[in-house]
Amino acid sequence: MYRNFFKRLLDILISLTGMIVLSPVLLIVWVLVRVKLGKPAFFTQQRPGKNGKIFKLYKFRSMTDERDENGELLPDEVRLTGFGRFLRSTSLDEIPELFNILKGDMSLIGPRPLLVKYLPYYSEEESHRHDIRPGLTGLAQVNGRNAIGWEERFRYDVEYVNNLSFGLDCKILLMTVGKVINRSGVLSGEEQTTIDFDIYRRRQQEEASGKIKEEP
Repeated sequence: MYRNFFKRLLDILISLTGMIVLSPVLLIVWVLVRVKLGKPAFFTQQRPGKNGKIFKLYKFRSMTDERDENGELLPDEVRLTGFGRFLRSTSLDEIPELFNILKGDMSLIGPRPLLVKYLPYYSEEESHRHDIRPGLTGLAQVNGRNAIGWEERFRYDVEYVNNLSFGLDCKILLMTVGKVINRSGVLSGEEQTTIDFDIYRRRQQEEASGKIKEEP
């Protein structure tokens, strides 16, 4: 009952309440982003949701649009300003995702929605992370966020899908509040050691292929 009905009901109530209560914060952050980083204030990107269905994710932008002499965007660590790092470390950049939750694209708690380009690289087990709606926060986020590796992150995601319950959601929500307050488990720019998942998985495949060829 919780998985199929009450979880969605709570998502609607919490996201709607959050949008109302945090509306002053949304307005202030929107103004600061426009002033410090330019327009548009919102960053949108296609992400896979439940059953791999693609939806448009909303966040506050945290990087500038600075480009080199050839018109190419500069590296992320250059375009990510101190203000952008503050938005990410406090998770203020993710407040607009409450709208995604209200729409039904996302849930308050679940595996984080990653990039569409990663879809062909998931194993059958890892693909189960898309059996439910992606979340604003999740089991992987309270156990290291983006400071942990891909294999560990996906193990947490699948573990959550298999053990989804009201009690687990309450635990994750409380742990998330602590993580946000302490600003822990967040790496960005040149500090982040985790490479894109598609590159990581291709390297694995290449290494496995190389080992097979070397065997007599």
